[in-house]
Amino acid sequence: MSLSNAAAVSPRPSTEPFRLRRTFAIISHPDAGKTTLTERLLAAAGAIQQAGAVRGKAGARSTRSDWMEMEQQRGISITSSVMTFDYDGLTLNLLDTPGHSDFSEDTYRTLTAVDAAIMVIDAAKGIESQTLKLFEVCRLRDIPIITFINKVDREGQSPLDLIDEIQSKLALDLTPVLWPIGQGVDFGGYIDLVEKRVLNPQGKSIAEFESLEDLLDVEELVDNPVFMTALETLEMAQAMLPGFDLETFHEGHLSPVLFGSALKGVSVAELLRTLGDWGPEPRPQPAVPAPIEPSDKKVTGFVFKVQANMDANHRDRIAFVRLCSGKFERGMRLKNVRSGKDMAVSNPMFFFGNNRELAEEAVAGDIVGIPNHGTLSVGDTLTEGAAINVTGIPNFAPEIIRRVRLTDAMKTKQMSKALSDLAEEGVTQVFRRMVGADWIVGVVGQLQLEVLAARVAGEYGVPITFESMGFEVARWVESDDPDELKRFIAAQKVNMAEDRAEAPVFLAQNSWWADRAKQDWPKIRFLTTKERH
Repeated sequence: MSLSNAAAVSPRPSTEPFRLRRTFAIISHPDAGKTTLTERLLAAAGAIQQAGAVRGKAGARSTRSDWMEMEQQRGISITSSVMTFDYDGLTLNLLDTPGHSDFSEDTYRTLTAVDAAIMVIDAAKGIESQTLKLFEVCRLRDIPIITFINKVDREGQSPLDLIDEIQSKLALDLTPVLWPIGQGVDFGGYIDLVEKRVLNPQGKSIAEFESLEDLLDVEELVDNPVFMTALETLEMAQAMLPGFDLETFHEGHLSPVLFGSALKGVSVAELLRTLGDWGPEPRPQPAVPAPIEPSDKKVTGFVFKVQANMDANHRDRIAFVRLCSGKFERGMRLKNVRSGKDMAVSNPMFFFGNNRELAEEAVAGDIVGIPNHGTLSVGDTLTEGAAINVTGIPNFAPEIIRRVRLTDAMKTKQMSKALSDLAEEGVTQVFRRMVGADWIVGVVGQLQLEVLAARVAGEYGVPITFESMGFEVARWVESDDPDELKRFIAAQKVNMAEDRAEAPVFLAQNSWWADRAKQDWPKIRFLTTKERH
């Protein structure tokens, strides 16, 4: 069956509903084409009529996934967004994540909620720093990865060089699924190794084959030197690369690789096919006292993201919950394990960017939005009553530490609420000094500070500025000896703060002072990451 139009495919046989879920993220370095690919996937699945590019001329439609005003102004993704749509009898939950390293915390936490990832690589630039970082997070959780090498319609590195770079830098085996015929101005289509056919750049079939040698009988192709070079390099790649193995892919050790162009829609339908046919169904979720199996009958889920003020008219606050097991139904009561309190979930919703619809029921693998007024935080586990805690949702030590300055002293209360809300969301980390009343924010990158100031001013009406306070390093501190920890805090009182959960945080002028404190206090652990509960 031809899959060049991915929306027109036969339904799958009925089975347990959670087995028909594919929950995945798209990860990449900024500008590799991730958000454009998101739009093309939605269009190929028939979910939207026209794909929007991130940057466009005045009057052009903006993308569905980048909905914040600042995202549309700057042409970047700032916050993860969720799109739920149907394709080929499956329900796909696509999490579009920020590529910019300044927002990597949001991305890291989002990756705890997916079962697979599509890694987008720019054909000209290859593996870039942020791609490497995100890949390492996927590796920590053994998340299966599909590799999409983008922008083959532009000049770039050769396919063999790209494969060699990915394998050596990521220590990841690759197996080709789609192979490009030429690049840039010479781009003449691609060879589909699954459906065994050759297609032109518009996705129209030119020839079919049982083995690659059959293509030497197609006069039109043999007379094309660009095609013959592509065929030769493909045969070399197949000789040196392993064949596809579903189990090895699901274990996160082997990645199918497709070459295409998100902007032109090249290979996008085949990417959807790869995800649908090979992508894993919902996987067990790490938790204590035991991992949560998706087939468990009781409902469990965890909050991986909180977004305030998606709808400025309603000042709303949405907790994004990844369901891990059971069949969730609207109106059911769930227990927040952290607080020990039950809550009735009366208005759960599914998302399509910032558009939403009521979710009457959902199963493992689904992403559900729960409106709340501050009762749910990132890292919270929701259950039908069992005391289970999902693990592996991190906070990272900030790389930039600033004191918050309020320009209108009458708005202290509003500022406190704004910073508290945005800390729950994961936009920033907020600390209070143990000596003095300073509010301190910690972020990964400078752009986060700009977003923070813009949102506090725009959503809460509180203008704030930031100033340096002589600290560059923050570390959570803990010890197996409670008395030793008390002595350390007493000795370092002026350098100590508390985070939003009142956990002690040591602030140092620079990494030398942080290392010195480690040497002086060997019974104290200085942590760069901390589990959120």
